[in-house]
Amino acid sequence: MSLFGKIFGGGGKGGKGPSPQEAIQKLRETEEMLTKKQEFLEKKIDQELQIAKKNGTKNKRAALQALKRKKRYEKQLAQIDGTISTIEFQREALENANTNTEVLKNMGLAAKAMKSAHENMDINKVDDLMQDITEQQELAQEISDAISKPVGFGEEFDEDELLAELDELEQEELDKNLLEIGGPENVPLPNVPSTSLPSRPARKEEDEDDMEDLQRWAMEAM
Repeated sequence: MSLFGKIFGGGGKGGKGPSPQEAIQKLRETEEMLTKKQEFLEKKIDQELQIAKKNGTKNKRAALQALKRKKRYEKQLAQIDGTISTIEFQREALENANTNTEVLKNMGLAAKAMKSAHENMDINKVDDLMQDITEQQELAQEISDAISKPVGFGEEFDEDELLAELDELEQEELDKNLLEIGGPENVPLPNVPSTSLPSRPARKEEDEDDMEDLQRWAMEAM
């Protein structure tokens, strides 16, 4: 008989053992029972200690009997402490094993689902499909490039010649602007006036009068 069978009363060779959940529940119940036993023994130890103190000087025999019972209770308490530690360790190990079992079971289900999903897939077919997709994408790009290319209705022009012609037109326009700023080369001259210029008044008579006045002043001074 297995250890679980001895503890939980399992059947013989053909008997089915308890499930992990059932075993964990049984261990928890045993743990609770021993904890209550612990509390009971702690109270008994305290009671026997009080009896020994009370009869220490009056009734030595009763005090000694109380101390003996106290020692027995303390021994039982120590044993229960060890048992509880063992049960806790066993319960935690069983809980971990149960968790691992559930994890492995779920991983197995996931693996089966993945296998079922890939059952109808062939890696060669997948490669062919990806190659077809790549070719179609390249074809679509070529079509897009062809559609977006400017249409010249069958006429093609040399871009360098067009740029040279554009430079000539710009130079002509520049020369024209310079001529307008500097003025035309052949500017017509104004006509000669037909009327004569007014004559300047003669100053000869005025000069002679001045000379006469000067001579007269010189004579008077002598």
